[in-house]
Amino acid sequence: MTDAASPPAAPPSDVAFTPSVKAAQTRMGSRAAMARMETERPWRTEVSDDLAVFLEAIDTFFFATASADGQPYIQHRGGPAGFLKVIDGRTLGFADFRGNRQYITLGNLAENARCHIFILHFASRQRIKLWGRARVVEDDVDLMGRLAMPDYKAVIERAILFDIEAWDVNCPQHITTRYSEAEIAPAVDQLAARIKELEAEVARLTAAAQPQRE
Repeated sequence: MTDAASPPAAPPSDVAFTPSVKAAQTRMGSRAAMARMETERPWRTEVSDDLAVFLEAIDTFFFATASADGQPYIQHRGGPAGFLKVIDGRTLGFADFRGNRQYITLGNLAENARCHIFILHFASRQRIKLWGRARVVEDDVDLMGRLAMPDYKAVIERAILFDIEAWDVNCPQHITTRYSEAEIAPAVDQLAARIKELEAEVARLTAAAQPQRE
């Protein structure tokens, strides 16, 4: 007698594609395409090399949590580039810098670990979506040191670790290109240097065109 075959594992995208979502996809005509994606290009569950490199340039993201009864909340998180760090192949972490002391995210995570990280990088018109569960870590000196950004003077109150369940890359549709000050600075510096060169050339030509006095 043989054991019954185990049911196939659910695709990682099922973290978002609930039965209700799949019903909506069917009604709107996209379910077949989503089913092919689940097989041909499944969402990833571990940090890839390209994701790790991408995170090194990220200085802002949005962190979504919900209360136990489902009340949603989205909080902006910002810091120096690279402050959202790779801890291991399935875990990201970031320092929880002191803010406005509302502690909505902290309270939500105390009763509901499910959360979402949404990263929108305007310069490259890329957006990354990560689903997972987060936990708050306090009084871990080694972890705090690992997540600290030495040149950033904000006070670290605690650490937040994010365990990845699934992540995917969104299309760049409808993203308006914008650049941060740091991203545009090299081009501005180059233009400023060129302006100085042209000003010097104008001054030289103006002086050469002046009539010579005896």
